[in-house]
Amino acid sequence: GEMRRVAQCNNVYIFPAMGLGVVASGATRVTDAMFTAAATALGQLAPAHHDSTGAVLPEIIDMPAAVTVIAEAVALQAVNDAVAPRRSADELRQVVRARRWVPAYPS
Repeated sequence: GEMRRVAQCNNVYIFPAMGLGVVASGATRVTDAMFTAAATALGQLAPAHHDSTGAVLPEIIDMPAAVTVIAEAVALQAVNDAVAPRRSADELRQVVRARRWVPAYPS
């Protein structure tokens, strides 16, 4: 009986994170389990978990952090699916953060 705002999670959160996770992990292909890992990670970031009136998706302002978390889950799943070279979760986390594009505009 409650209304919740839902946006385009695939185009805004999932696809950028999939790309980052694939590149960071060195995956040779994308598996269904990698998409499931991305969706699960996004679901765990829902503000509604902490606030019963919260949104289903993170706010746009939180998108860079959310995409990083999702990409880390994708990269780890790629390793678990044996479509990427073996790396620890910490190594993958470092590579994802190093590969993430951060906009920096001259003032």
